Amino acid sequence: MLVSSPGGAGKTSLSRRLVADFKGMTLSISATTRAPRPGESEGREYFFKTREQFQAMIDAGELLEWAEVNGNLYGTPKAPVMAALDAGHDVLFDIDWQGARSVAQRAPDDSVRVYILPPSWQDLSRRLHARAQDSEEVIEQRLALGKAEIAHWAEYDYVIVNKDFDRAYADLVHIYRAERMKPGRNPWLPDFVQSLEDETI
Repeated sequence: MLVSSPGGAGKTSLSRRLVADFKGMTLSISATTRAPRPGESEGREYFFKTREQFQAMIDAGELLEWAEVNGNLYGTPKAPVMAALDAGHDVLFDIDWQGARSVAQRAPDDSVRVYILPPSWQDLSRRLHARAQDSEEVIEQRLALGKAEIAHWAEYDYVIVNKDFDRAYADLVHIYRAERMKPGRNPWLPDFVQSLEDETI
């Protein structure tokens, strides 16, 4: 599942709650060249890299996708994602539109894209200021970037307006459960149906 939003609209909070509530789901942790914000730690929010380290990952083919956003590089390390899939887990990507597009192009049949919108631009600005994690200049940059990001909402399979967190989370759960029940995502179904057909009445 690929979850995107403009910064501050709630995708990270929604994503982390979904992963916490469903044991079969793993959160993909991105690598980034931006500095950690207060309270962030290595390997939990991001893998924090220098530009040289990030470029080395690109050169070594260690990233599923990567993009430059607001002057910083972001990318998805390939090895943890493949390990989670091999273990039979679903993987949730907290990812921007560029990354979501790239992953969906690589795995169109396995990708479900969900876009989170704020109820208003004023609400988004209020949330970013309430975090008190960024300077006013950075907040203005993030708001300007958000205007460009939301232009890609129509590329997504589902759109949730995060006016109320619990309602938005319930919608996200419904999407995950419905997508998980599609026949193509349950390889055990053909054998199960065959066993039903073979049963005598």
